[in-house]
Amino acid sequence: MKPTAALPLLVLLAVAGPSGAQFGTPLLDWSGILPGLSRPANHSRIFYAVMFDAGSTGTRIHVYTFIQSGSDGLPLLDNEMFHSIKPGLSAYADHPETAGQTVRMLLKVAKKTVPRLEWKRTPLFLRATAGLRLLPAEKARALLEQVRHVFDESPFSVPDDGVSILNGTNEGILAWIAVNFLTGHLKAQTKKTVGILDLGGGSTQITFLPKLKKTIESVPVAEYVARFDFVNSTYELYTYSYLGRGLMAARLATLGALGAEGLEWRVFKSSCLPKKFRDEWSFGGLTYRVSGDPEGYVGYKLCYQEVLKVVKGIIHQPYELEDNNVFYAFSYYFDRAVDAGLIDGVQGGTLEVRDFKKRAKEVCNKMSKKPPVSPFLCLDMTYITCLLKDGFGFKESTVLQLTKKVNNVEASWALGATLDHFHHLKIR
Repeated sequence: MKPTAALPLLVLLAVAGPSGAQFGTPLLDWSGILPGLSRPANHSRIFYAVMFDAGSTGTRIHVYTFIQSGSDGLPLLDNEMFHSIKPGLSAYADHPETAGQTVRMLLKVAKKTVPRLEWKRTPLFLRATAGLRLLPAEKARALLEQVRHVFDESPFSVPDDGVSILNGTNEGILAWIAVNFLTGHLKAQTKKTVGILDLGGGSTQITFLPKLKKTIESVPVAEYVARFDFVNSTYELYTYSYLGRGLMAARLATLGALGAEGLEWRVFKSSCLPKKFRDEWSFGGLTYRVSGDPEGYVGYKLCYQEVLKVVKGIIHQPYELEDNNVFYAFSYYFDRAVDAGLIDGVQGGTLEVRDFKKRAKEVCNKMSKKPPVSPFLCLDMTYITCLLKDGFGFKESTVLQLTKKVNNVEASWALGATLDHFHHLKIR
């Protein structure tokens, strides 16, 4: 089904109401958790969009409510309803019909949020990220076909490109658009923007607007630069997505398990794990046997040496990073900072890169006496430290804004992708 005509450009923002909670069980009682929307007198001025984010570790649904505002025709973002469920679709690579059930279950959120009379004109999308990019093409295609089947059964408007895999470059660009939209930096009079650092399970993205020509001129290949028009402005961004360097994929690479054979009998060891730890761990539909090294040493220095091999020579260091650039870091940057007790799980906060390093040292060096809450916390915190310092080249004094939500809306490429639908970005 074709989408309705493109709506006017979205540049103004107002947010009201809660953004939802984590999706729990198929028997979840929806009463009492749906948002209270700030309805205008004329309900015809309200419109909706539904975006699925099919990530490597979970599937998330974002239901956006927009209000067509005054005479200038510019709408407001009134509300986001957000739910997620684990694992990601890639975990069902050998059972694609189960992936369809996951999507069908989350569609209940959209049906409960969007009024029935609006279903036919509400666009519905699913964009898959690194989880499916890492799969063999045939398996990824089978999963997407299941999603298309479920979407075709739904009462919503599914564009021709409604179900697809989002490439890494666009993932970074759309996350940058979303965060700068939510922070008000895309208004016509505003020239200052913020950079974004997104650490997913399968890939990681860095995107920012350079102030120096040398930053663009010194990129190793043209793919590090993206130009596009948005809100009557042309942007030239430094942006890159590193597939296989998201947090979960980095665990595998550190353990030497990325693309390894013989998973049924091999045990992957690391000095980044507690000595006595031995367990099975699953990612991307595969199960790995992992353990600490009971006869070796553990600690930050040894762990850093292992992780450095995963980062060094692979991650490009931009010429400029800190010249008046503020960076928002989210996804696993945020989650692990919360797990490590560095920031509040609701409010987020600012951290210096050295804060990750300090806590990584504490967690790793105390593992033998005091095992961390998560056996992977030493590895994860060390990887984040190494990625920021030896990968991207941030100074230890660099301040990052750790966030999960901006103005009560999830910090995610999903909003940027929704704006893209209405505005049709011309990325070149």
